[in-house]
Amino acid sequence: MKGARVTVAARGAGHSIHGQAQALDGIVVEMDSMAPNIKIHRRKGEASNGFSYADVSGGTLWVDLLKESLRHGLAPRSWTDYLYLSIGGTLSNGGISGQTFKHGPQISNVLQLDVVTGRGEAVTCSPTERSDLFNAVLGGLGQFGIITSARILLEEAPKKVKWVRVFYDDFKAFTQDQELLVSMPDKVDYVEGFVVLNEQSLHSSSVAFPSQMAFNSQFHSGPPNTLYYCIEFAIHEYQPSRQSNPGQVVEEISKKLRFMNPHIYKAEVTYFDFLNRVTMEEMGLRSRGLWDVPHPWLNMFVPKSGITHFKDLLLENISPSDFEGPILIYPLLRDKWDQDTSAVLPEPDSDNVMYTVGMLRSANPDTCRDDCLRSQVRQSRRLAEAAMADNRIRAKQYLAHHPTRLGWVQHFGGKWERFAALKRVYDPLCVLAPGQGIFERKYSLKDLTVISS
Repeated sequence: MKGARVTVAARGAGHSIHGQAQALDGIVVEMDSMAPNIKIHRRKGEASNGFSYADVSGGTLWVDLLKESLRHGLAPRSWTDYLYLSIGGTLSNGGISGQTFKHGPQISNVLQLDVVTGRGEAVTCSPTERSDLFNAVLGGLGQFGIITSARILLEEAPKKVKWVRVFYDDFKAFTQDQELLVSMPDKVDYVEGFVVLNEQSLHSSSVAFPSQMAFNSQFHSGPPNTLYYCIEFAIHEYQPSRQSNPGQVVEEISKKLRFMNPHIYKAEVTYFDFLNRVTMEEMGLRSRGLWDVPHPWLNMFVPKSGITHFKDLLLENISPSDFEGPILIYPLLRDKWDQDTSAVLPEPDSDNVMYTVGMLRSANPDTCRDDCLRSQVRQSRRLAEAAMADNRIRAKQYLAHHPTRLGWVQHFGGKWERFAALKRVYDPLCVLAPGQGIFERKYSLKDLTVISS
């Protein structure tokens, strides 16, 4: 990169929201142009620390790693809901789903990285070798290097999954039952929740669920304008000798929950079909012309103490009757995140529980043209700013976008000085990932200044 005046961005599967994978008048590296390379290593015994792992190229999609690892009876521990994302892309952000409460995000399940830094150096790094770079890259928004290869921790893959959905008309019961579920990691393997805004949102979120649900009648028999909530949880089914009967575990857990009787629905699916469930929803959106459209999404991390206030703020800013897309709300546990990585969480409070909220809106081109889309983007920005400024909420953005340098400094908070210092070490001319808008491109080392709050 020495002497070059261009910028460089890595593009995985192209799912960034605000053009973060673009480089105006620069170079975009299409990571899927790299030959997919997946090598599975099964380990047993003390000599190898008992770890099984996969070495996989950074442009490989998670769905391809899943398919290959399942051939060996193995699978990664932590996932995203949608599998057609690149390994390097999610590791540059965090990577969360309903397993995160149990195993941490995807960035907490990496053993080693191969990275090309902004200096043009190819470096192998891990928790014990060049650990500063390793931790900086994980959740680092592409600022320190392009991930060319990653070593992903694997575990024994279950054969099937018991998949359960229960419904609520009370937000407090909805959140308390989710917190109960994540307190049982020895029994529960996956927990997510979502808001049921209207019949269309129920239908869209139910496309993948293989069991017939009779909840639609609530929209006609219940009080008008009632909001409902759904928890889905799952229990992995291994060989019979490995665990107690999953069906009995579901019954045991269900007795402790305060859902709306009789609205509990159960299904049994293969592990692959469960992890790949959003593909069914994708097909549904494609059939309605709502997949290849703008998605003005907003993702937030919210402390447990602020989740009710955030829900109220959210509902004040959207119209449930015409909102297109799911709104996810489910708990994560702070102690499953490595605080040495670049990922940013809300400031610690007294509780280990925090929530992720995903407002995953689709802009219907038939009803939402350019002005409408710009309005939705502004609405998301106002909502995010209000949630970050309100001392009752104190949220942080996940998959963050900030239009100003000050916004980024405030986003990183106590991590900013270290983040900026490592940028000066590994990408001093600010060549990488300009689309994030965190640092300005430098053309000489003389241009470098210490960036402070």
